[in-house]
Amino acid sequence: MRETKTENIMAYSAGVSREQESVSLLDRIVSPLVVLVEKYYPDVFVFTILLSFLTLALVLGTTAITPVEALDAWGHSLSSLLAFGSQMAFMVIAAFALAHTALIQQLLHYIGRVPTTAFRAYVTVVLCAGLFSYICWPLGLIAGAIIARNVAAGGAERGLKLHYPLLVASAYGGFVIWHMGYSSSAALFVATPGNGMEDAIGGLIPVTETIFSGWNLLIALVTLTGVAIICACMHPSKNRLIEYTPSPESPQTESADPATDRPVAKLENTRVLPLLVAALIGAYLISWFTRNGFSLTLDVVNWSLLCAGLLLCNSAKHYIDLITDGARTVGPILLLYPFYAGIMGVMMDSGLVNTLSDWFASVATEVTLPFWAFVSAGVVNIFIPSGGAQWAVQGPVFVEAAKALEVDISLVVMGVAYGDQWSNMIQPLPMIPLLAIAGLKLKHIMGYTFIIFGLCFFIFGGGLLLVASL
Repeated sequence: MRETKTENIMAYSAGVSREQESVSLLDRIVSPLVVLVEKYYPDVFVFTILLSFLTLALVLGTTAITPVEALDAWGHSLSSLLAFGSQMAFMVIAAFALAHTALIQQLLHYIGRVPTTAFRAYVTVVLCAGLFSYICWPLGLIAGAIIARNVAAGGAERGLKLHYPLLVASAYGGFVIWHMGYSSSAALFVATPGNGMEDAIGGLIPVTETIFSGWNLLIALVTLTGVAIICACMHPSKNRLIEYTPSPESPQTESADPATDRPVAKLENTRVLPLLVAALIGAYLISWFTRNGFSLTLDVVNWSLLCAGLLLCNSAKHYIDLITDGARTVGPILLLYPFYAGIMGVMMDSGLVNTLSDWFASVATEVTLPFWAFVSAGVVNIFIPSGGAQWAVQGPVFVEAAKALEVDISLVVMGVAYGDQWSNMIQPLPMIPLLAIAGLKLKHIMGYTFIIFGLCFFIFGGGLLLVASL
């Protein structure tokens, strides 16, 4: 009996030692990068300012544009993303309000309690964020952040030691497959009748040859699996854990109006008015999907979030309280989008994007062209973080190269798509909605997303080279 106890203790100790050795090994790989980023990587606004000056220096030093022309291109473009920035801000606020209604809170609480180990917690966040990103990229960012928060809260209730920044980075890691899915800008563009490149391509490219092709689905599955495993394996040692600290909850129940004798108080606190507006928006959405199929745009996503929030809130007063609380998260979005619009304007007006694309296309062969399209798009995405804008600029160059080399154009389309989603892992702009909801700063997750960035280079690049060689 005593010998059995001794053996059990020795086996347990050996298991703990192996676990500690494994964590120490991973710490030696990941920890230096995480610490370096936390110390020296600037916050998102500072990064954007530095990138703006870097872009101006690049175009002045490598193109024929004059300083006055560069300044005009930058200044005239500042307002070009205001509509898009407003859409993103509204999406964040509406998603925040929806997530804080009582029913959704119960559902998210349940999801947060599903993982029973730290490994499963990170995997769950990656897979959920990846699934939503595949359906529609804005949903991936919003749902990923919300699920990360709730998994962190559920883990804390159950005594799981979870690193909250890594959970949020895991959510962003799931986002890395968005351009392989249903909202892929490049793939949807070349499949749409009357698009600006239909004649150059020689017709349409159906989504069955791009996002729904067998090879793309396989690469997406491999990517999501690899990201889930690497995120779970980056779990830091206990002395470096940053656990989730809940912020004061938004109002989930109806706030009683002390002036109960006010006749209008009944209108403010009844559920009837929000339900009527939700029904109106719902009717429009049904009409939209009836006419357009399952076609998602930012506007449709926003009206869907608004409809769901109104449907589940307790009253008009309750909903405006939720919206007011959520509005505090969108300041960075409203500030930064004009700066990125300026960067995009300078890059496009100077012709630097075309110069880069032409160079990558010139060194390619029939096997490597999709790979170089991927790398080129990854570089350009740092300066122009917009899938649609990238394809509009780079697409013509690589389509002509594909025709000259007799390469399947669908591979080039997805190569550009892969590059866009790949360097999003180190591009701060798409992170803004996620970080706003998660309540973290760029430095908290960027070290981990650099690791995901490195992993996905081999998966995406290797996958394209393999498919092109078949």
